[in-house]
Amino acid sequence: MWVASKLGFFSIVRKASDEFHIRARVKRDLENLVSAGFPAEVVPSYPGSDYPWRIVAKAAQMPQLWQLLGESVDYGNFKGQIAQTPDQRAKLHGYHEIWAIMQKQERA
Repeated sequence: MWVASKLGFFSIVRKASDEFHIRARVKRDLENLVSAGFPAEVVPSYPGSDYPWRIVAKAAQMPQLWQLLGESVDYGNFKGQIAQTPDQRAKLHGYHEIWAIMQKQERA
């Protein structure tokens, strides 16, 4: 699952019945989760990974992650918020491209 938030862009996958990996291309994104209150350690991925940073979380921690992400929504426009968030601003062009691609898909 991809998650785009004002805290960062994440790829979340289940690796075992009780283990999830929250992965990011930018270490700061995962550090933002930890700073926002998610109790975890940011660790490097294996060499050659698409996502060089990750948090390994137990399944029991996932409700806390979703709550934290939900509570981070304190804005009326996502892309506008990204434009105003210094450590996320570089992703704005990509988010505009994703938005445009998905708009075309919805009209097809």
